[in-house]
Amino acid sequence: MSRHLKETIIRGIFALFAFASVLILALIVMFLFREGLPIFKEVSVADFLFGQEWYPTYDPPAYGIWPLIFGSVIVTVFSCLIAVPLGVLSAVYVSEIAPASIKDITKSIIELLAGIPSVVLGFFGMVVVAPFLQDTFDLPTGLNIVNASVILAIMAIPTISSISEDALYAVPSEFKEASYALGATKYETITNVIMPAALSGISTAVILGMARAIGETMVVLMVAGGAAAVPESIFDSVRPMPASIAAEMGEAPFGSGHYHALFAIGIVLFFLTLFFNLIADYISQKFKEVGSATL
Repeated sequence: MSRHLKETIIRGIFALFAFASVLILALIVMFLFREGLPIFKEVSVADFLFGQEWYPTYDPPAYGIWPLIFGSVIVTVFSCLIAVPLGVLSAVYVSEIAPASIKDITKSIIELLAGIPSVVLGFFGMVVVAPFLQDTFDLPTGLNIVNASVILAIMAIPTISSISEDALYAVPSEFKEASYALGATKYETITNVIMPAALSGISTAVILGMARAIGETMVVLMVAGGAAAVPESIFDSVRPMPASIAAEMGEAPFGSGHYHALFAIGIVLFFLTLFFNLIADYISQKFKEVGSATL
C-alpha cells in the first residue's frame, strides 16, 4: 500500500469521526427543539423568559422561568468570583513559582478535584457546608446561593487552573529570558510579561469555567435549596435551570405543557452555553492580538 493511499485512508477516517460528532450534536439539537418549541403555543417567548412565576402543575399553569434563569446566573457569578482567583493564581504558582517537588503534588491535588463526582461534592455541601452556614449566620437553612457557589467553585477550579497552566507553559522561554536580561525580577516578569502573553488562554479558561458552572446539575439540585423565586439576599434558596429539569422531568407527563416547558429550558441552557463558547473564542482571539502587540 502506497504512502499516499495510507494518508488518504487516515484522512478519511478522521473526517468520518468528525462528521459523526457533528451529526450526533445536530440530532441532539433537533430533538431538543422538537420537544421544546411546542410550549410556545401556550405561552409567548417573552412571558416564558421573563415571567416571575414557575407553577407548571397549577391550573392554569404558569411557565415563567425568570427566577430559574436568575438563579443560574447568580450562582455562576458568585462561584466564578471564588474560582477565578484561586484557579488562575494556582496555575501561576504551579507553572512559575513552585519547586519541582511541590509542583507535582499541587498539580495532582488540583487534577484530583476534577475527578471527584459531583454527587459527592453535593453531599459535602449538604452535610458540611450547609450546617456551617446555618449555625454561623443563624439561617433557617444552609441550602442557599452561598453554598451552591462554593461547591460550584470547587468544581470549576480544575478547569480554570489546568487551561491557565497550559497557557502559561505555552509562553515562549525567549520572552522570560529577555525580561530577566533587562533586569526584571521574577514577579515583574510574571505580571508584566508572562501573564499578558498568556491572557488569551487564561480568559478562555475563565469563560469555560463559567460554562462548567452554569451547566452543572447535581450540585445545584442538592445544595441550592430548590426555591423557584428571585432571591433577595445571597443566603436565600434558588432553583437554577438544570436543577429544575432534573427534579421535574420524572414527574412531567409525556407530551404535556410541563414536559415541553422543561425541554424549552434546555433550549435556553443550550443558547447560554453556546454564548459562553462564542465569547471564549472571541476573547481568545482578541487577547491573542493584544498580547502579541504588547510584547
